[in-house]
Amino acid sequence: MTPTHETPTTPPPSGPVASAEDVELLAALGYEQRFDRKVSLWGNFALGFVYLSPLVGVLSLFAVGLSTAGGPSVFWIVLIGLGQLLVALVFGEIVSQFPLAGGLYQWARRLWNGRYAWFTAWTYICCITIGITSTALFSSDFVASLFGGTAQHPGVASTPLQRLLIAVAVTAVCLVCNSFGTRVLALISKIGLAAELIGIVLVGLYLLLFQRRNPVSIFFHGSSASHPGSYFAAFVAASLVGLFLYYGFEACGEIAEEVPNPARSIPKAMQLTVVVGGLAALLAFAGYALAAPDLEAVLTGSDTNPIPAILQSSVGTVGTKLILLVALTSFIAGVMSQQAAASRIVFSFARDEMFPGARIFSRVTSRYRVPRNALLAVNVAPLLIFVFVYFSPDSLVRIAAFQVLAGYAAFQMVVLAALRMRLKGWRPAGAWSLGRYGFAVNVAALVYGVLAMILLAAPTGDPNASFADRWIALIGFLVVSAVGLVYLLTAKPDRKSTAPEGDALEIAQRLRDRAASAASAERSEA
Repeated sequence: MTPTHETPTTPPPSGPVASAEDVELLAALGYEQRFDRKVSLWGNFALGFVYLSPLVGVLSLFAVGLSTAGGPSVFWIVLIGLGQLLVALVFGEIVSQFPLAGGLYQWARRLWNGRYAWFTAWTYICCITIGITSTALFSSDFVASLFGGTAQHPGVASTPLQRLLIAVAVTAVCLVCNSFGTRVLALISKIGLAAELIGIVLVGLYLLLFQRRNPVSIFFHGSSASHPGSYFAAFVAASLVGLFLYYGFEACGEIAEEVPNPARSIPKAMQLTVVVGGLAALLAFAGYALAAPDLEAVLTGSDTNPIPAILQSSVGTVGTKLILLVALTSFIAGVMSQQAAASRIVFSFARDEMFPGARIFSRVTSRYRVPRNALLAVNVAPLLIFVFVYFSPDSLVRIAAFQVLAGYAAFQMVVLAALRMRLKGWRPAGAWSLGRYGFAVNVAALVYGVLAMILLAAPTGDPNASFADRWIALIGFLVVSAVGLVYLLTAKPDRKSTAPEGDALEIAQRLRDRAASAASAERSEA
């Protein structure tokens, strides 16, 4: 067994729960087992699904998509889903060879080097931090409608103070639940998955089959309230419907050291997340659009929160309240999964001595085996942003725009690193592989990702908005990138780390040799 680079710690008498094979693979990659492996394939899929959260995505972006480009905006769910599936396939090959806590950070480190990985992780941590923030804040209107809506006015917009208090409460509840370990995380993720499927599949099918008020042709006739001069520009602007939806599947890999047989199960969980999440979102979007009692008000932008009214007219007051409760469950599960993903990448960062306060943030609690200090740390910035949004309520959409651009940038840094290593001769040697199709999929994923980033960085379509408002996503991304680069070049955190890096070729050969030896031993026994 290859010795690990970590300083050994004294585990409690029972020790971490893990199979000998998983412990051996982790040791071969340079680490010791410190987490319990209690998250099954379905628990891992549930975690990624509630992070991606098609229900939350559709509820948050339904009105935006229809008011921007009308019914055809639904096709962005399909287009972006296919592109993100390519990225998920690339990630599947990487995580199968490197099933390590920290996901994108570890993958970039092994495919390139510590400095490149640091910047990738910095970008991604900023993305997830804003993700926690925006998901908690977007839940406020649904909580307000759940407890304050009436039959006459089912959709209630939360006040700035209510939004602040609800977001803080949701974040605090999720933080407490996450502190009880991966078993609780997996359980709530499964509950969130069930809630998502009930809220999307059952409700979506019911609306499509029994509450259709608008013709299917609305999906083939564009309209634009915000881009009257050019429908093409409106359709491109509506790409946010898909772009904001499809990220979160990478969270399956962030907790790789808490999943049994991760080299095989995590790639499957990622792909299931994208495919099932995309189909569910498509069904929900279509169902709500066809059942809207006043579609014209949504298309013109005069009704910015139409979901409660659609539900009220379709399933009544009691049904609406139940579905809003399901939506709240999805929001909570989504925030929990984002907190878990962010804390694991901070833990992995600190474990490699690449993060300020590394000794503090690399600790794992002895009872529940949770990086509690890292969990607390990733919730500090969201609390500060909650206060900022309280004083500037219109800033939420701008903050979310930066969040998604940063996430896509971090994804493509890993895709680029994988392509670079392939050109140097790397052939992924994990238990799951694309084989001869890997190179073509990698190139296609990179091309798609660059185009997606261009769409996200493009200015908003409102010509009357200020320069900063029109370019807010790109400006935010450049500012965060500049801060990260300044710290990276001045503090040089990568020089303090002795963790393995740039060893994808070496590890691949080692895994192939191990597989060949195992096969030879089996033949000898036979």
